[in-house]
Amino acid sequence: MASIISVKDLHKKYDDFHAVKGISFEVAEGEIFGLLGPNGAGKTTTLEIMETLREKTSGEVWINGFSVDKDINAIKSCIGVQLQAAGFYPGLKLVELLHLFGGLYNRSINPIEILEKVNLVDKANAKYKELSGGQKQRFSIATTLINQPKIIFLDEPTTGLDPQARRNLWDLIKQVREQGTTVMITTHYMDEAEVLCDRVGIMEKGEIIAMDSPDALIDKLISSGFTRQKAVKAANLEDVFLNLTGYEWQAE
Repeated sequence: MASIISVKDLHKKYDDFHAVKGISFEVAEGEIFGLLGPNGAGKTTTLEIMETLREKTSGEVWINGFSVDKDINAIKSCIGVQLQAAGFYPGLKLVELLHLFGGLYNRSINPIEILEKVNLVDKANAKYKELSGGQKQRFSIATTLINQPKIIFLDEPTTGLDPQARRNLWDLIKQVREQGTTVMITTHYMDEAEVLCDRVGIMEKGEIIAMDSPDALIDKLISSGFTRQKAVKAANLEDVFLNLTGYEWQAE
């Protein structure tokens, strides 16, 4: 499958601090690719360079065939970027916010159709500040879909969400990919990456130290002789919580 993202020998320096140290990777069209790593590993910096929000120090980055050095406007027209909560006017209704974003993209939109994709039609006339955490995250993803992007970038989209809202968002991200959109995601949650990602790159101190499918990385660890110190049960406490409460698009 053809690559839609290509990063080659990417570096980012801030004075004496080397945040990204010559990383290279490619993302296939239609793939969910995850960047994993602790705080300060360089994940968000890498995403912001790919989104044209931050300048690189050196290296090459190509998004859908366009260079971040020469084709910024072309890249912006084919990507969707998840905004954090501070990016929305809290007193505006969701339909008003979607029309506002549609105007920024110079697109005529049907806000109800967009809200249907994220199961928020019943909140169409609610103000953004009235939404729960999970609803705000789903709405944030809705705004990334306004310009019908080929790629969306999600930076830790489920941080702070309860298990129900987190699973709902996983389902939404899978649906977005099923519609043909490539997804680039960062996350601290390894179970999230294992469920969602076709491949992951694990970053540490600005470098990618491993890259493969989650299954392949797990199998490699097991084949090295690794064993858990504590036996793993067939279910965990989150499974208990979800089994007792359910999680299918409940009010969050």
